[in-house]
Parts: sequence; structure tokens; C-alpha cells
Amino acid sequence: MIKQALTIAGSDSGGGAGIQADLKTFHAHGVFGASVVTAITAQNTVAVTKAFDLPLDLIEAQLDAVFDDFDFAAAKTGMLSSKAIVETVAGALRRRGFDKLVVDPVMISKSGYKLLKDDAIDSVKNSLLPLALVVTPNIHEAELLSGLKIDSTDRMRDAAMTIHGFGPRNVLVKGGHAAFDEATDLLYDGNRFHSFQSDFIHTRNTHGTGCTFSAAIAARLALGEPLVTAVHKAKTYITRAIRHSLAIGKGHGPTNHFYFLGSEDFLE
Repeated sequence: MIKQALTIAGSDSGGGAGIQADLKTFHAHGVFGASVVTAITAQNTVAVTKAFDLPLDLIEAQLDAVFDDFDFAAAKTGMLSSKAIVETVAGALRRRGFDKLVVDPVMISKSGYKLLKDDAIDSVKNSLLPLALVVTPNIHEAELLSGLKIDSTDRMRDAAMTIHGFGPRNVLVKGGHAAFDEATDLLYDGNRFHSFQSDFIHTRNTHGTGCTFSAAIAARLALGEPLVTAVHKAKTYITRAIRHSLAIGKGHGPTNHFYFLGSEDFLE
């Protein structure tokens, strides 16, 4: 039977990030994806112009519906936006004893739109991170979670150890936004660090990379791979998706989730 994975995140009307990116990524890895929508955003490749949080009872109803019917081998969270939504989602996952959870602590859009309210950060630390198999902050998110200024690889390690103290079993600090080191990610398991490196690809078309990377990790976990292998394969996938990114729209175009298709005779 095909493996199933769940994304709990916001909707991106531009299709490059959020649940749209997650579902494309699951499909690209041969995993069936289901979704719980937490918020609706009005956005494109240029900017997020508006966001609306869905009512808590509707989020809870979605969670009940999918968990009552599907057998999820892994799940990920993305945009949760408010303290109440974080607590609602964390409570639902805690009650079900969910094991393979990837937390992408989405806090701010590429255009600078705040996607997580300030009063929700403590709820992420205290309620959500203890449930995570792995949390995947970028440099900016790692700074907000750890309270540390990250200006070197050593400080990435310090931030990872600090975030690990909030309860996740593993912390993956992503270095793609770092000015001091290009495309190096550090995974900390509480005892040792694993380093994942790739070529830095100079392109403006990177919309949805964080969503896609974390979804790829969730997909590989759903397929039964250990975390280090899942991160390695997800890193390879996102690097190739960026290398073949799509120059569409007037701003930051999206990654290419199906870069490996490309053949004009695909359906012949």
C-alpha cells in the first residue's frame, strides 16, 4: 500500500509554498499526501498581501477527519500563525502519540510578511517542539528560537544545541540564508552533528524552498528511511529542484518539484 503523509500548514495562492508545495513534494517522492489547512494567504511570487486564520473548530474538524481515515507514516507542520492554532495542532498530535513529525517553524515570508505572531513563539517552543522528531529552522528562524545571533558555523551549532533543549529529538539548522557559509545544513541529534553540503545555486527563484525541503524529509521518513538518510536525500532533491527552478511570475519564482519529468513524450 502506498505510504501516506500529512501536511498541516497554510495555503499559498501562488502555488509555490505552503500546502501546495508540500503536496507536490509528497507526490514527487511517491507518497500520498493529505492536508489540514490552517490559514489562507493571498500571495504570489512578489509578496504576501493578506492572510486569514481559519477557525479553530474547522482546523480541529480537518484533523479529526484525516486522522480517523488515513494511516499516516509521517507528518509535517508549516504555517501555524497564532498561539491558539499552535496549541490546537500540538494538542491533536499529542493525543494521537504521533511519532514521525517534522516541524518547519515558519515565521516570516521571503517578502517580509510575518506569518507567526510574536506571542506564538513560546507556544512553538513549549508545546510543538517537544513533539518533533526534527525541527528545520533557517538561520533567521534559528535566531528567533534560540535568541542567539548566528554569524558563523559555530554559532549555528550553538543555536542547534539551544533549540534542542526545548525538546525536539533532532534539530536541522539550514544555512542557505547564511552570509558566512553557502548551502551547509547542520543536523544535531543531541550527541553529534551531521553536516550536509551542496553547491550554492545563484538564482532568485527560491520561493517555497523551506516548505519543500521539510516536506521532502517527511516523505522520506514516510518511506521508512532513517533521519540522516532522509535529510541527505531531501537535500539532494531540493538542490536539484532549485537548480531547475521555474522563472515564472514577477518576483521569486518557485522551485521545480517535478524537475525529473521534463520529457515532451511523457504521456506517449
